[in-house]
Amino acid sequence: MTDGDVYIGLDLGTSGLKAVALSAPGVILARCGVAYRTHHPAPGACEQDAGDWRHAVEQAAARLGQAVQPGRWRAIGLSGMIPTLVTLGPDGQPNGPAVTWQDSRADDLGEEFRERCGDVALYRLTGQWVDGRYLLPMFARIAGIDQARAAATAAIASAKDYVFAWLTGELATDPSTASGYGCYELEQDRWNAEVMAAAWLPGRETGLPPVWPSDASRPLRAETAALLGCPRIPVVLGAADSVLGALGLGVREHGQVAYIAGTSSVIVGISDRLVFDPDHRFLVTPLAAGGKWGLEMDLLSTGSAISWLAGLLGGELTAAGLVELAARTDPAQAPVVLPYLSPGEQGALWDPLLTGAIIGLDLSHGREHLARGMVNGIILESRRCLGVLEETCGFGGPVEVAGGSAADPAFRADLADATRRRVSMPRDDDTDHSARGAALIAALATAGGWPDGAFPAAGIAAEPDDTRAKLWDELWAAHESARLRLAPRRGQAT
Repeated sequence: MTDGDVYIGLDLGTSGLKAVALSAPGVILARCGVAYRTHHPAPGACEQDAGDWRHAVEQAAARLGQAVQPGRWRAIGLSGMIPTLVTLGPDGQPNGPAVTWQDSRADDLGEEFRERCGDVALYRLTGQWVDGRYLLPMFARIAGIDQARAAATAAIASAKDYVFAWLTGELATDPSTASGYGCYELEQDRWNAEVMAAAWLPGRETGLPPVWPSDASRPLRAETAALLGCPRIPVVLGAADSVLGALGLGVREHGQVAYIAGTSSVIVGISDRLVFDPDHRFLVTPLAAGGKWGLEMDLLSTGSAISWLAGLLGGELTAAGLVELAARTDPAQAPVVLPYLSPGEQGALWDPLLTGAIIGLDLSHGREHLARGMVNGIILESRRCLGVLEETCGFGGPVEVAGGSAADPAFRADLADATRRRVSMPRDDDTDHSARGAALIAALATAGGWPDGAFPAAGIAAEPDDTRAKLWDELWAAHESARLRLAPRRGQAT
């Protein structure tokens, strides 16, 4: 590795692709983003065109190439949203629209799938509380309504797996992405044939990609290298956006906790041993660097809920503007907002039937109070998740945050007060931590080590204030009371 070497990180996210060019000294030399559309052809449907992902990669490569000569590029690393289903025909091409993790149409099949496998046994096997947003139930839904497409499917893949195949000509997945299929054995590092059979897909285990380590690589195909305007450099398989986001944030040691806000918010605690929660309140995801595990909770509707409310309130209000508006409003004056807008939740509650609600709204409330209530709800669900990590594993230390709403100082202060934890953000303005993590894995795989200065410097910290913390205790009580009234089948959670 020399100072002139550059590593490209591509993060295939829910709303768009983020790309960075990272130098050997650990400096981001260029970054860009390319948006793509999500289609909603039916209630609960969230679909994307895999062709849009390819075009986004081409556009991102062109923009990075204008800033950093492609001749300096040494490798490309990949990060991607999970679980997002791509069905591939015998020619390796998609034979229908991709189904993203936001799609809720297979919820009933997911519940039936868990019952067939034994929900607790499946959790212990896979580390996942598998529901209809995992790839096997997603594909089972397609098989039930479109037999021709299912019969023409030679393999199913996640989004990043497909992009890797398009770039290199070989289809493979990594352990963290494999966890989103619903049948990957954590301890044995393999697909489980019995679970496959329980998924109404007997004999289809050959249709799953091989599972390779995150640092496995293959060279760019000549055709894709020409499209991207770069040499036939290695493409490193990479990992799920959650674990690479934590890596890019510098969270990689036992007991550290990452909070990454985006369309959803991902909370990941790092464990050096495989551990499960008796109440399945967190998922277990293999980390990219191997030998460690991410204890993960994903709040489905955070950034998307903020963007939705900003659009609803109008007046050219942006998502960032809504968070700023909330910051100027007393949290105690807001109505209670339950932010389960996907619908459902996959944080510590893991309940697909939860829906959003506003409680206590009256004529005295303005748009600022609705904004404040939404932020309150997200902060309090974050408190729930962080409380689970402390209760089960003793992870009660500082939280490293990045992205989306977490970029706002007032949001970080609220999170610190509500959780009684130090909340820290890197001093630079980098929010593309999953893309940075992908570039870091590319460097590790091809150069044998982390770049100098790979991880962010000590951050700007928000310290908890005891008086404000007591206010958040009161807000928590009101939040839980409202939730339990509307969803009484769930018991009191941490």
